[in-house]
Amino acid sequence: MLHLNNGESGKSWHRLDECPKLGFMEQLQLLSLQHNLIRKVQHLSHLQQLIFLNLHDNHITDMSGIEDLRSLRILMMGKNRILQICCLENLSKLSVLDLHDNGICRIENVSHLSELRVLNLSGNRISRVENLQGLDSLTELNLRHNRISAVTRQCACVCVCVFVCACARCMEMLYTGAKRCKTEVDRLPCLHHLFLSCNSITSLGPLACLGESHSLFELTLDGNPVALETWYKQAVLCCVLHLRQLDMKRITDEDRRMAGVQARKEEEKKKESHKQTIHKEKRRLAIRNAAQQWEGVRACLEPPPTNGAKEEVSPENSPTHSSAQTNGLAQEPSPDEPRRVSPGSGPERPSGGTERLRTNSRPNSPRDSKFLEAGSGSVQSLSLSDSHLAELDGDTLRLFGLGALEALERGWGVQTAGAVTVITFRYINFDAIVPTLPRIRVKFPNLSHLIFLETNISRLPQLAALAQVRRLDQLTVHPEGNPVVGLTLWRSFVIYRLYHFNLQRINGQEVTMNDVIAAERVFGTLGHIAATETPRCRLLLLLEESRKRQLQFLLEGRGRRAGLSPEELRDNGKLLGEGLSRALFNYPSRDCSAETPEEGAVESSERATMIEQYLQELVQRASDTNLKGEALHKLWPSMFAEMVRDCVLEMKDRAAFRQNSLAKLSETK
Repeated sequence: MLHLNNGESGKSWHRLDECPKLGFMEQLQLLSLQHNLIRKVQHLSHLQQLIFLNLHDNHITDMSGIEDLRSLRILMMGKNRILQICCLENLSKLSVLDLHDNGICRIENVSHLSELRVLNLSGNRISRVENLQGLDSLTELNLRHNRISAVTRQCACVCVCVFVCACARCMEMLYTGAKRCKTEVDRLPCLHHLFLSCNSITSLGPLACLGESHSLFELTLDGNPVALETWYKQAVLCCVLHLRQLDMKRITDEDRRMAGVQARKEEEKKKESHKQTIHKEKRRLAIRNAAQQWEGVRACLEPPPTNGAKEEVSPENSPTHSSAQTNGLAQEPSPDEPRRVSPGSGPERPSGGTERLRTNSRPNSPRDSKFLEAGSGSVQSLSLSDSHLAELDGDTLRLFGLGALEALERGWGVQTAGAVTVITFRYINFDAIVPTLPRIRVKFPNLSHLIFLETNISRLPQLAALAQVRRLDQLTVHPEGNPVVGLTLWRSFVIYRLYHFNLQRINGQEVTMNDVIAAERVFGTLGHIAATETPRCRLLLLLEESRKRQLQFLLEGRGRRAGLSPEELRDNGKLLGEGLSRALFNYPSRDCSAETPEEGAVESSERATMIEQYLQELVQRASDTNLKGEALHKLWPSMFAEMVRDCVLEMKDRAAFRQNSLAKLSETK
């Protein structure tokens, strides 16, 4: 063996700047020229017996000059300035190739080295591991200190690492990637040691195929960002089952046991994630189908337009109008305006997202992904079919489609029902919701907020049906699909009719004392007239059983029991009158299930026609009465003068007047 090294064994030699001419040493087998200043490999082509060549730590920039060394088995050219792997076409017997600490950017021209056992490419600029197929004898691959962040499909057979992540979605990617790269891994049947330390690998996903390598015993990934993950070790062991060392540390049985436990947890997460994905898709389809069915019957539910132009009432002329109140949109009250606070209510709760209504576009459309994905991970599906959905999300019960009302019939636990404070209805005709309100009153004692989206609330008497629930602090009626919100006085009517609930907010807008006074001013007189002028028999027909008993008790005079002062009786009567005035604005009960949408549209049209005729008659009578009054006012002075004159003439002869008067009295007897 010939050593021409510099700086070894304490001796100081002059460094060589080129390869020496060794023409007399054709039988040389071992040659070491490390630690010199050699820039180019030359004068070695005649060394046909050379099997070991060490050119470590030189200034070589090109690998040309070694292509004729056909017997070479070990080539060491680390710590040079080589930029490309080349000139290895004839070195088929090469067993060890060391090119560490160079400037190589790509792995290439090595696939034909079928006897290569060790490949050291650490400390280079390699960003992808590729072109290694055909290295059937490779047992060790060193790629430390490179720029590797991912691997292509070709390199997956070599350096692909196990991929088990803390999420089920990543686990699915692991098995998919491993299956796809299986044929690439089989091309390196002898790979035992793989070193990928100090690279830029951020996840184990691109390295999934190493799970298919049954020969890999040692793997290093320390120094990569992925090695900082808490699940890193268990993830690697879960896939590379035959691994004996990881990051230069021996694998124990306890490590494998923990990896198995982690794998089972990830599999359960994967199944749960798949289940949630299926449920989300079913939920999306159910809401979409419910919306489509609603759009189909919506035209039938809308009343047909009546003949003749109707005079529109300007919102500005309404006594209860405010600048942002016409459609019930939220607006902060004036700081000087007194607020209406319930004596038993706690601090005001901030209005939630459901109270912030949008009017520029159709809110929460079935095509709105945010609405479809609304809800937290604790959402409980109560009833789900192709066209309806009922789900419980914390304290909120959401009902989509007519069939969702069946969820109100199910058996509710006391604790679960008591936790429900908000119920949302959507794509359900309001007339179909009304029969369920008494059951809602019983089942959900803590209910405080009702939300109606696209429920076809079109008339004020429909809102009166909400008086059947037990408690109501907030009410939200969205303008979309609820024509009643377009009426100027709808909010005032709700405040007046549901006065006993002491409503705090309507459509996100706070109810103030000024609102209550304005509502009383608009509807109070009308309610008082209805309560005092309606016949007793009609009152008994209109009121519910409790009101009937109260009214009967008062009308029959049994309220004057001993011990009550006149003032107390007067107060009781006043309270009863106030209750009656509001109760007379009631919801007209009818069997909604017995009629089809077409029948409902016809009935609504007939009712509108009858109301229009009745109002026309009332207006005509009032007009006639007014004309008569004006005529009487004009004729009254002359009529009065004639009456006075007749009386004076009649009393001119007093004796005759007395006689005539006595005669009339005797005739009347």
